[in-house]
Amino acid sequence: MIPLSLADRGETQIIRKIGGSPEVRQHLENLGFNVGGEVLVVSALGENVIVKVKEARVAISDELARKIMV
Repeated sequence: MIPLSLADRGETQIIRKIGGSPEVRQHLENLGFNVGGEVLVVSALGENVIVKVKEARVAISDELARKIMV
């Protein structure tokens, strides 16, 4: 497993684990990040990572992307 922030761009990944506090995990779940779900890293711009999850593009911080293991 590797953090989402280090995943290859343009390749669909399966979310294996979501770390962090319960509030952080709930926030990510509300954005559509669920264990077993698919996520695609579109690009990384500075401290932000743009991902496609559940047919929506979402920008998350690099810090949050490191809590999502694929």
